[in-house]
Amino acid sequence: MPSETGKSDMERIGLFSEMEYVSIGDKYVSPFNRPFNEAASKNKQMLPGGNKEKAATQAGYFDPVYARIFEGESYLNPVQLRRRYRMAESKKNLSKPFLPSNGEKYPCGIGTYYGTIGGPCAYFSAQAKDKVPYVPPGKNLYTNPGKKGTGYGYANLTIGKPYPHSVELYDTGRINFKKMSEEHHRLMKGGAFKLNLYPREYFDVNPYHDDKPLPPPKKQPPPAPVTHPFKPTSPAKKPGGMKAGTFDPYPTHSVDPYIVKQAKPVTTNKQGRVFHPSPGPKSRPVRSIMSLNVEKSLNATNYTNPQVMSY
Repeated sequence: MPSETGKSDMERIGLFSEMEYVSIGDKYVSPFNRPFNEAASKNKQMLPGGNKEKAATQAGYFDPVYARIFEGESYLNPVQLRRRYRMAESKKNLSKPFLPSNGEKYPCGIGTYYGTIGGPCAYFSAQAKDKVPYVPPGKNLYTNPGKKGTGYGYANLTIGKPYPHSVELYDTGRINFKKMSEEHHRLMKGGAFKLNLYPREYFDVNPYHDDKPLPPPKKQPPPAPVTHPFKPTSPAKKPGGMKAGTFDPYPTHSVDPYIVKQAKPVTTNKQGRVFHPSPGPKSRPVRSIMSLNVEKSLNATNYTNPQVMSY
């Protein structure tokens, strides 16, 4: 159905027909002139009468008369009640009241037994026991004071006797090694064993190495003298509205008459209306497939177990 703008519902919102609106024909109400609480200005309202403050009167309470808690009760003496309770408890005793023992006693001096559990001890004899006869220890070790000197080149500085001098050859190690070497060569029957396999290096031999002497260097031809010196080109020219910096000269002007282009004819249908192609599909907010197929609800059949879903 075309609207006032001349476009169909499919062109405007992508639907074949736009749904009708509920508020068509209603009177317009401005949000500025509307009262905040419209129900407060109609019919009778509740009048609370104001708040009341607490005082010595009964005006601030709901009850008309103040209700006392201990009203009508007799007076009781708490001291007298405690004495009656102790007397009733004392009648429950089977014998005399319990008396604790006396406090601990402290001794009044050294050698007295006052305050002890066992009392005085029996008499002990003053006769001495047999002892091992005393043997005095021996005398200490007597030593001479240390002798002065470093020990290198000084005689009779140690505790024991000095070592006697013994003759020793100077090259004893070299002489012994020479004797062992001669005995080793005497026991050998021939020369050292040698293999035919000569050890090679890890990499191959350099193929570009040559032991022959190099030939004498060739003589280079003398350089040719420069007849004309080099001259750089002129700097580039800027186009100043006359094509000065171009390679080709300025082209000649060709006269071109002004021709008005012919207007294309407008394509219309039989009724004489302009043809408009159908627009492409338009997007609209749609519900998902999951929400369409599954609904989670609470009804009379599954109110005891809300986790059950009804399909």
